[in-house]
Amino acid sequence: AARLSGGENRLVSLPLSRIRVIMKSSPEVSSINQDALFLTAKATELFVQYLATYSYKHGRGKEKNALTYSDLSHTAEECETFQFLADILPKKILASKYLKMLEKEKRDGEVGEDDEEDEEEEDEDKTVDGDVGS
Repeated sequence: AARLSGGENRLVSLPLSRIRVIMKSSPEVSSINQDALFLTAKATELFVQYLATYSYKHGRGKEKNALTYSDLSHTAEECETFQFLADILPKKILASKYLKMLEKEKRDGEVGEDDEEDEEEEDEDKTVDGDVGS
């Protein structure tokens, strides 16, 4: 493999200095080979390009002639290959819908807790009844 020195920055669009900082943030990494840095940058670039192309083709991008966040989040949610991005690219929802979801979860949680308490009380009643009969 031929070493690329000054011209290697032209082969990638991402800033190598930023990628180096991200790679060094891992505690297992002590030093970074220049070739590894370049290959990581190129692989990241190709991955982002593939994600964008896939999202554009399978989303509403063709209709609007644009790639939108919702196209990316839909791809992350629906495509098995990109499901690991679902937490990073969540679907956008309105704050009002989110608040309603939180209220519903809270109500469901309270109902679930009440059910558990009722079951515990029934168990205690059975135990007391059993002791009295002995």
